[in-house]
Amino acid sequence: QVHLVESGGGSVQTGGSLRLSCAASGYTLSTSCMGWFREAPGKEREWVATISTAYGRTYVADSGRFTISQDVPKNTIYLQLNSLKPEDTAMYYCAARIESTCTFEGPYTSRMFPYWGQGTQVTVSS
Repeated sequence: QVHLVESGGGSVQTGGSLRLSCAASGYTLSTSCMGWFREAPGKEREWVATISTAYGRTYVADSGRFTISQDVPKNTIYLQLNSLKPEDTAMYYCAARIESTCTFEGPYTSRMFPYWGQGTQVTVSS
């Protein structure tokens, strides 16, 4: 059974950094398309980044501040958030599409990912 658990969220001030983790189980991480999305109150879920784990290809909506990476032996993907702004405040979700690859630059939609974690909250204060 596919299981995704996010961690690493928290409260930071403007300009701060956080590293989010997504621990995956129940499938082979190395052959999947993994994504990060976020959802702020009153807004639609928004794509943040995607990684094709078989090739290490990454696609990021805001590549100047955010980085997605993976540690396949640990079955974990990461989202590094730098230079955070108050508008980055949201619940951040990890998503998976197993036995698949991601082959375009985006944007991705939540419909493309059948499996989701519970989310981790990121709050940025000014």
